[in-house]
Amino acid sequence: MNVVRGDADGTGLRIGVVVARFNEIVTTPLLDGALQALAHAGVADADVTVVWVPGAFEIPTVARRLALAEMDAVVCLGAVIRGETSHFELVANEAARGIAEVARSTGVPCIFEVLATDDLAQAQARAGGAHGNKGWEAAMAAIEMARVLRALPEPVAR
Repeated sequence: MNVVRGDADGTGLRIGVVVARFNEIVTTPLLDGALQALAHAGVADADVTVVWVPGAFEIPTVARRLALAEMDAVVCLGAVIRGETSHFELVANEAARGIAEVARSTGVPCIFEVLATDDLAQAQARAGGAHGNKGWEAAMAAIEMARVLRALPEPVAR
């Protein structure tokens, strides 16, 4: 039996981070957590590319560009907070769909950490508050997935 499991060693990995500027009060702490995790895992500063985009809806476009630029993984950070209209669902759903499509179409892990919360307090609790920092968790998942893919055999054309 072969068992493949990624580890938390980021040495030599190239990681892209796409972060939404909208709700920056939440996304900046998510980014801080992600960068701390990457440094903790041994990813060199020079191997991290951070790109700010206007909002969560724009994340997939830049995630795709980074994935095609030979990144080992891409961390996608954003925060969509419920308002009075259905715009919340549209943005959160399309960000999730777009990020998943980038990962599937490129084969590069794109870690989805776009918080979709009912209010600012819930988002802040997940961006370094009572529920930890989901940015840290996303960065560690990116490293683990990059290591898993490196450990698997290369795909063959069929």
